Amino acid sequence: MKITAAQFSTVVDALVQILPMTQPADAVLSRYFRENPRLGQQERAFIADTVFALLRRRYGLEFHTGADTTRRLLLAYFSRIEGVSLRQLEPLFGVDAEWAAALKTPREETAPLAVQAELPPWLVEMLIPQMDEAEILALGRALQQPAPLDLRINPLLTTREEVLKPFAADGIGAAPTPLSPLGVRLAGKPALNRHPLFTAGKVEVQDEGSQLLCFLLAPKRREMVVDFCAGAGGKTLLLGAMMQSAGRLYAFDISERRLAKLTPRLRRSQLSNVHPQVLDSEHDQRVRRLARKIDRVLVDAPCSGFGTLRRNPDLKWRQSAQGIAELTVKQRSILDAAATLVKPGGRLVYATCSFLRMENHDIVSGFLASHPSFKLLPAADVLRQQHIDLDTGEYFELAPHRHGCDGFFAAVMERGAT
Repeated sequence: MKITAAQFSTVVDALVQILPMTQPADAVLSRYFRENPRLGQQERAFIADTVFALLRRRYGLEFHTGADTTRRLLLAYFSRIEGVSLRQLEPLFGVDAEWAAALKTPREETAPLAVQAELPPWLVEMLIPQMDEAEILALGRALQQPAPLDLRINPLLTTREEVLKPFAADGIGAAPTPLSPLGVRLAGKPALNRHPLFTAGKVEVQDEGSQLLCFLLAPKRREMVVDFCAGAGGKTLLLGAMMQSAGRLYAFDISERRLAKLTPRLRRSQLSNVHPQVLDSEHDQRVRRLARKIDRVLVDAPCSGFGTLRRNPDLKWRQSAQGIAELTVKQRSILDAAATLVKPGGRLVYATCSFLRMENHDIVSGFLASHPSFKLLPAADVLRQQHIDLDTGEYFELAPHRHGCDGFFAAVMERGAT
């Protein structure tokens, strides 16, 4: 890999804006690209790939090299992670020449578990009661890898076989995902925004684990369904297609900005049964009016997002133990409110993209203890009914080091018939 002075400088400039971690890295990077419109597509891809790869390995780089400035951190990344020789990097050393000369000399001190796993020490402390050190390390190392690009076909408009052929003809490596019957995993990160399959609404970007959550809800034609925390509507679109665009599907969210992103996706999907609604809170009057009328409710609750660290490594610095404790209060409140919608005999799915017990098992066990009319359904049985052979126990639990997709948790619950 040859790094030019111009490339190095642009990545440093981007990192200077990102490393304070006051905003999501992808949002800061998007703003940086808007402020620098002369950057071409390849230059933007190089900057983005470098920034996120560095963030995935930042703890180790700082520990092993003592990098204490943005320039040094980037030099350490190119040397230790990308394997660029010091001779090739020498024109970029500048004032850091003496420090950089020692980059290839390994630090003798053994790195602590948190550094090896590239996770915050406080997060490792939370994980220790859940898993042994070997699994924490395996999880951390899996999270250091970039996530694959997963697509989900629109079953109303196409089949997986019909999608794979055009990708092959275009020279885009594509294969069926191992778990989701609707998923396609691409090789690399090809641009899709103008691809005919994407513009025609036949494929959407959606991680395989996120797809499987919809199979846990398993909505049917002509039912009334609620996606309680719909966001940009990735799961909403699949739920609507599973309902064959019949019945009524409410997409609720408290963020008008997030929900607005569903509009163009909805248009491409050709669904006619989706009804987006912005709520004031989980206690909005519209929620009360639907009490005990809904067949199936999905609660993809706001959470730490640690299951997505491959895609969002900046969360390691933007989350905190206190912030997660505050999130659990919101999670309980949202689940309680969503449960009021479920009719007798109806289904409620609580989900997060987190692997923390306090956001998952603890929330569900507390809910079931205070809501005796609901019972837990084994997730494996529900998936088996959808012809998906995946057994993670009583709960639905995915992890990147075991399943190759983002980390997810879900509990499937059913309200008693009376």
